[in-house]
Amino acid sequence: MRRSGRLPEIIQGGMGVGVSGWRLARAVASMGQLGVVSGLGLDTLMARRLQLGDPGGHIRRALADFPLPLVAERVIERYYVEGGIERDAPFRLVPKVTLTPGRPGVDLAVAANFVEVFLAKEGHDGPVGVNYMEKLQAATPAALYGAMLGGVDYVLMGAGIPAQIPALLDAFAAGMPGELTVDLQGAGGTPARLVLDPANVVGARPHIGRPQFIAIVSSNMLAGYLARDRRTRPEGFVVEGPVAGGHSARPRGQLVVDTAGQPVYGPRDAVELAKMSALGLPFWLAGGYASPQGLSLAKRAGAAGVQVGSAFALCEESNLDPTLRRVVIERALAGALQVRVDLRASPTGFPFKVADAPGTLGDHEVATARGRVCDLGYLRVAYRKPNGRIGYRCPAEPVTDYLRKGGQPEDTEGRLCLCNGLIATIGLAQRRCDGSTEPPVVTLGQELSFLPALMEQKSRYTARDVVEYLLGDV
Repeated sequence: MRRSGRLPEIIQGGMGVGVSGWRLARAVASMGQLGVVSGLGLDTLMARRLQLGDPGGHIRRALADFPLPLVAERVIERYYVEGGIERDAPFRLVPKVTLTPGRPGVDLAVAANFVEVFLAKEGHDGPVGVNYMEKLQAATPAALYGAMLGGVDYVLMGAGIPAQIPALLDAFAAGMPGELTVDLQGAGGTPARLVLDPANVVGARPHIGRPQFIAIVSSNMLAGYLARDRRTRPEGFVVEGPVAGGHSARPRGQLVVDTAGQPVYGPRDAVELAKMSALGLPFWLAGGYASPQGLSLAKRAGAAGVQVGSAFALCEESNLDPTLRRVVIERALAGALQVRVDLRASPTGFPFKVADAPGTLGDHEVATARGRVCDLGYLRVAYRKPNGRIGYRCPAEPVTDYLRKGGQPEDTEGRLCLCNGLIATIGLAQRRCDGSTEPPVVTLGQELSFLPALMEQKSRYTARDVVEYLLGDV
């Protein structure tokens, strides 16, 4: 987001775990708009695609350009299966993310984020970004450094207060160790430090390009807090409204729910756009702006443009499973799809949008039938044990395990395993020894009125269709 250059009018949302993959980001970026890859769980996604035989050879082609050839060789040796594993064979798991990561886990995360950005930037000169969640602090340094090695242009982050990211970007760009302070549950006020030294990753401390940082916020107060200090100031903001897909902020004030148990948002949750403009930083509006009228409205309000997620999530270049995508589109066009705001689904504690597609975790019977397994652990939180050591727990893991680790039973009610569910949504579901596979979970925004226009006399649409529709005459 160089001040002398043209700002993108459209930011393609970084959705799910792999829904916004390199093909989608490359398609959008090649049209001059900001294409964004989701940076969540890329180590697992790359490992599973290698175990499927690396169709098309894209991962191995990207790894051939990875600046650490010995690391690339070890990744291929450990995970690549020529011709792919058997259809009913389980995927080999990758090391879980911790605050004291081992070398294999760091190498894999750095390589996976490099690969995704490298492929997204291949063959054009448009801008490419990567989206992370602030809640996944333990995963951030290695992932971010890998994306920077790949030449990522923008970093976007929400689901929390990303005040430490600008300094982390500065440190890595200068070849210096980057540090995050992580608050621990039950820590008694004693946080933990997470440090990644480039010298321990690449054997040196090279200067690399610093991407621009866009903070995803839901209030002008948070934006003002981040903008007031150069150490926390981003280069811009995405201002996300309550109808946007994925995670949302909780309503301000006392929680009020409707008859369906969904949180009710009111005037206090509206962002004062005049105050956003007064910060002097560019911003984009998200959540219900996927139309030419929405883009025009945003620009009249002082925004540089809009961020659009769901319209891209349902296009041909997204990694959403094709059968699942077709079912969702058909139900939405028929007025039969409901996207509810679930206060309990996400282990993060944030409200989460869940679409009620059949055969997914949005179906209560499917969610109830799934046995609790926590074998990925991206959404685990760190806590301080009575003996002072650090442990990890997740309210979506088996209840007995969570309680044994000091968690409260009420925290486990209604939780969904989003780690496994979101990965299953892009066709990479884990296969269990009992013959079952992990069910997917679909998250979308609650405003889907763009579909009739994009699907008019068509059975499918592309990322180009979305961009041209948004930029069309009102």
